[in-house]
Amino acid sequence: MTAFWLIRHALVEENARAVLYGTMDVELCPHTLQSQVPTYQLLARTLPRPAHWVTTPLSRTIRTAEAIRRAGYDAAIEDAGEPLPVATIEPDLSEQHLGDWQGLPHADLPQHLQSPAHPFWPLAGDERPPGGESMAEVIARVGPALERLAVTHDGEDVVIVSHGGAIRAAVAHALGIAADNALHLSVQNLSLTRMERLAGGWRVVCVNTMPLG
Repeated sequence: MTAFWLIRHALVEENARAVLYGTMDVELCPHTLQSQVPTYQLLARTLPRPAHWVTTPLSRTIRTAEAIRRAGYDAAIEDAGEPLPVATIEPDLSEQHLGDWQGLPHADLPQHLQSPAHPFWPLAGDERPPGGESMAEVIARVGPALERLAVTHDGEDVVIVSHGGAIRAAVAHALGIAADNALHLSVQNLSLTRMERLAGGWRVVCVNTMPLG
């Protein structure tokens, strides 16, 4: 069995939240980065040790991973006399690329849509922005990335700091559900989603949970 621990990155800064940022490399909110230190500490105590760590190329996942490890995760490993894990970067676990719509204010999006927006996502699961990708296509790239990691790290724990859309896509791959169904899942910032890859297939342990003290 390979156990996956997926965490959505921390909240991004206010100006970025006003637009469709997709795969833009936006900064984290400096205020919540400080105020949510107790959450980072809880995650540091909750996540398995040892584990293989994975982030995406975007700085918001890298910085979130660093904050969790700084909040006690690495110290616990050092106390046990174990080597610190070196995080790897997996581009295929990145957020949905919104193409020409990236940077567009949310209020301006409806006039560009070809299909009605999803109730819980800016666009429908099969809508492809010009120069970008649909959520269905996100599932098609996230799924094989998870399968590769499951083989490479068979029998291990894998901590992945990723994005809301990619984590929904991961659950969709595990459950074999369509993009529009996956978009009904809530995945909050710093929430934890757990999945397991066994010989018989995927099992979803929990989605969008917050660590408990």
